[in-house]
Amino acid sequence: MPSSPHRVKAVRLERLSRYGDGRHLFVPLDHSVSTGPVTHADRFDDLVDAVISAGADAVIVHKGRARYVSPRHFRQANLIVHLSGSTAHAPDANAKVLVSRVEEAIRLGADAVSVHINIGSDTEASQLADLGAVADACDRWGMPLLAMMYPRGPRVRNPRDPQLLAHVVNIAADLGADLVKTVMAETVAEMADVVATSPVPILVAGGDGEGDLDEFVASALRAGCQGVAIGRRIFRHPDPAAAVRDIARLLHDPAHVEVTHAPALAG
Repeated sequence: MPSSPHRVKAVRLERLSRYGDGRHLFVPLDHSVSTGPVTHADRFDDLVDAVISAGADAVIVHKGRARYVSPRHFRQANLIVHLSGSTAHAPDANAKVLVSRVEEAIRLGADAVSVHINIGSDTEASQLADLGAVADACDRWGMPLLAMMYPRGPRVRNPRDPQLLAHVVNIAADLGADLVKTVMAETVAEMADVVATSPVPILVAGGDGEGDLDEFVASALRAGCQGVAIGRRIFRHPDPAAAVRDIARLLHDPAHVEVTHAPALAG
């Protein structure tokens, strides 16, 4: 009997945690659409090799770029194809649109797909519709979906407000995402409150970031997050492989990181 899409998705989700502990280190390298080249064309494959060899669970790229990455890297780690796009030069850089489909990602051998949604943007309604449609296709094909949920736009005063972050991660869960990436709240305790509301695992975005990267990752773990998705702070690092090794060590040997338990939600 053929496997059901639910079974296929469960297998793929299991593989997304390379070390089998339910934690994730994803390295987004999709910035060449939004802001410009990540590195020189002849160094891109070497960059992917470096971060995967150092312990990353997956890299995230657009469909065209996936064709220039050696398939051998995905013996160890996973390929996530990003389906959303916009550029910094647009009248509204927050207006994400779908530039790929789940079926294209499957043809490329992807292990998962991701979409980017800006809650509070002028085009929020169409982005939510896209998220729902992609989630439906993912369910049909048994493909895990990572929703990158950001509070961004003219109606967002504080993108790190824990109540707002709790709202955006639950939007992702309610519309069908299997994993959600969002920004870190101001404090570990506030982020723990966010995590307590979410029925799906939360990964914290690295962003441009300031301060010590290891402490940032440790804070996410203390809050109960299941991992991180860090792009620029890795590919702009003087030694991307060393940065990944340090993060992977924290993620997969977190015995020294004490998780902050959020108070139970009121019924």
